[in-house]
Amino acid sequence: MQQQKTCPVVVIGGGPAGLTAAYELQKRSRRHTPKVYEASNMVGGISRTETNNGYRFDIGGHRFFTKVKEVEAMWHEVLKDDFITVPRLSRIYYREKFFDYPLKLFNALVNIGPYESMRILLSYFKWQVLPYRKEESFEQWVINRFGGRLYMHFFRSYTQKVWGINPKDIRADWAAQRIKNLSLFKAVWNAISGANDTASLIEEFQYPRLGPGMMWEKTQRIVEEQGGEVHLRSEVVRVNREGNRVTSIEVKHWHEDGREPVVERVEGEHFINSMALRELIYAFDPPPPPEVVEAASKLRYRDFLIVTLVLDHADPFKDNWIYIHSPEVKVGRIQNFRAWSKEMLPDQNTASIGMEYFCQKGDGLWNMSDEDLRTLASQELEQLDLAKASDVIGAAIIRQPKAYPVYDGEYRQALDVLEEWLVSLENFQTVGRNGLHRYNNQDHSMLSAMYAARNILGEKNDVWNVNVERSYHEEFEVDKKPAAQVKTALAAE
Repeated sequence: MQQQKTCPVVVIGGGPAGLTAAYELQKRSRRHTPKVYEASNMVGGISRTETNNGYRFDIGGHRFFTKVKEVEAMWHEVLKDDFITVPRLSRIYYREKFFDYPLKLFNALVNIGPYESMRILLSYFKWQVLPYRKEESFEQWVINRFGGRLYMHFFRSYTQKVWGINPKDIRADWAAQRIKNLSLFKAVWNAISGANDTASLIEEFQYPRLGPGMMWEKTQRIVEEQGGEVHLRSEVVRVNREGNRVTSIEVKHWHEDGREPVVERVEGEHFINSMALRELIYAFDPPPPPEVVEAASKLRYRDFLIVTLVLDHADPFKDNWIYIHSPEVKVGRIQNFRAWSKEMLPDQNTASIGMEYFCQKGDGLWNMSDEDLRTLASQELEQLDLAKASDVIGAAIIRQPKAYPVYDGEYRQALDVLEEWLVSLENFQTVGRNGLHRYNNQDHSMLSAMYAARNILGEKNDVWNVNVERSYHEEFEVDKKPAAQVKTALAAE
C-alpha cells in the first residue's frame, strides 16, 4: 500500500455534488486543494452524458433551471456560452391517448371523457369532506388533494412503475417534497379565473448544447487547472477514523487494461462525501455503533437502465420526453434527445430515442442481455405507435444502480439515526442525492455541496436541511391562457 502525504480536502464522488464542492473550495480559498475520487470512468454521476458512435445521451433528461442564484451563477461561470435555450414539450401517454404535461385540466378532462370526469370531481369533493386525518403515505397525501379517482388515473400506476412498491408504502414526505402546494380545487379555480399565481418558469429551459455531462466534464478540467485532482476508476473502499475524526480513506484504483487494482491510502484534513449512505456506513473503520450500521441496512434504492435506440429517420415525435403510464409496457419514460439539442446527434437525419426502465439490480429487466433489451425497447416503441421496430438501426444500453433513494416506511427513522451519528464527526460532511438519501434535483445537490465547502472555510451551514424554494419544481403552473396545469408525481432529474 502506497503512502501519500496529507491532502487538505478529500472529496468522495465525482458527480454534481462532489465536483461542486471542489469547485467552490477553489473559488473561495487558494490554500485548500481538493482531491476527488470517482469510482466510475466518467464524471457527472447520473447527470453525465454517455456517448456511443457519436450519439450523446443523458441518463434521464436533465433540465437546467433553478431559483438558487449561486447555483445558476456556477452553471454560467463554467459553461459560459455553451448553454442553449430549449422549448419544453412533454406529455403523458395513458389509455392510448396523450395528455399535456404538466396536466392541463380541460385537456385531461376531455381526454378522459365526461362520465369519468364527473366521477373525478365527485371523488374530489368526497375526500374534501372526509379526508384522511393522518397523511402518513404517499397515497393518503395525494388523495386528500386530488381525490381517489384522479389518484387512480395519474398517480398510482406510474408511481408503482417508478418505485416498484405499492404507493401505500411510500412516505408522505416524499410527496410533500416533490409536489407540494397542489390541489384539484386550486387547478379548477385558476382555470375559471385565469389567475396565474405561479409564473410559468419552464415553458423553456437552458441546456448544455452537448448534454449535462458537458457541465461536469468542464468543471473537472477547471478543478484540475486550478491545482486540484480528479481521479477516475478510483473506488473508495474504506473510511478510516479515530474517534469522531476521519483520518484517511483507502482508494482502490482500477486499470483499464484489467491489471490488478492498486490500493492507496489518502490522508486529509477535511472530507466531503457524496457516495450512497448505506455503502458509506459499511466502509467506516472502525465501524459505527451497531444501531447506526443497522439503520444503514434499512436504506433502499431504485435502480434504472436506459436503452437508447437510433432510428433511421428524425423526430418520431416532437416531445422532449413522454411519460408512459400504460401498464401494458414496461418502459416508464421516453426521451427524444434531438429535441433537447441537435448537437447530441452526429446525423440530423436520424433520431436518438432513450427508452427508460425503472428496475432493481438483479431483477429480470436488469439481467436481460443487451440484445434482448434492444428487442424489448424496439417492440415497445412500436406498440406505443411512436415508430416501427424495423426503424431501429443502432442501440446502446446503460445500467445505473442507485439512481433514486427510496422513501419507504423505514427510511425516515433510519435516516435520523444516521444523521445524528454523521454530524458528530468533526471533519466529515455528506452531501448530494445519495449522500443525504434525499430525492433532490441537481441544483439542490449542488447547493448542499457549496454549503459543505463553505463550512470548511468557517461557516455554519446545515447541509442536511438545505432550504431550497420548491416553486420551480413545476408544483403548480398556469398558462397565461385559462388552462390550469397540475404536476403529477413523476420521476424527474
